[in-house]
Amino acid sequence: MTSTFPDISISTDRLVLRPFEAGDVPALAEMMNDELTTAWTSAPHPYTTADARDWVLRQAPAERTSGRGIVFAVTEFLTHRLVGIVHLRNTDWRTFSTEVAYVTAPWARGEGYACESVLAVAQWLFHDQRFERLELRTAADNTASQQVAQKIGCISEGVLRSAWIARSRTEDGGWTELRTDLIVWSLLPEDLDEIREAPAGGYGCSDYATAFPDWR
Repeated sequence: MTSTFPDISISTDRLVLRPFEAGDVPALAEMMNDELTTAWTSAPHPYTTADARDWVLRQAPAERTSGRGIVFAVTEFLTHRLVGIVHLRNTDWRTFSTEVAYVTAPWARGEGYACESVLAVAQWLFHDQRFERLELRTAADNTASQQVAQKIGCISEGVLRSAWIARSRTEDGGWTELRTDLIVWSLLPEDLDEIREAPAGGYGCSDYATAFPDWR
C-alpha cells in the first residue's frame, strides 16, 4: 500500500498553506507567467489558464494521492491572496526523505514568505510526519533561491553538474534553453533547533517566530 501525506492545511501568523482550489486558477496563471518563474522552473511557457486549471484540478491533487508528495497553495492569512507554492516531491517513504520546491509570486517577493512557508512545512514534516530529511536543489545562478536555502538553515552538500535546463531571454525577446548545474541542499530535524536558538534576525529571514505553525 502506498503511503500518502494527510490532506491538511498549515497556518502561520501571516500565511495559510492549503490545497489548491478552483478559484486559484487566474492568480496561478499570472504567477507562473512571471519572467523569473519561467527562467528557473520547467513550467510550460506561456502558462495558460488551461495549464493552471490542469495543475489545480488534476496534477496537484495527484501528487498527494499517488504518494509522490504534496502541494500547498501559499496564501496570505488576512487577504487570502495567492502568494506562492510549496511542493514536496520525490518522496521516499522508506528513508522518510523528500524534496521541496517553491515559487513566490512576483507581487509577494521581499516579504520573507518563501522562508516562512518552507519552514512551516519543514516543521510539520519533521515533527508531525516524523521525516528525517528535506532536500532542496537550486540552479547555480538562481541566487534568490540559494539565499532562501541559506536563511532557513539548509546545508550545501555538493553540485550536480549540468543537471538542469534553465531558460534565458534572447535579444529578440524570446526564450532559449541552457544547461546549468544544481546545488544540493539538505535540512534535518536538528537543523531546526539551531534556527530556534538563533538571535532575532540572526538568519536574515523576516520574523522566524511566525514560521512554526499550528496545523489542522
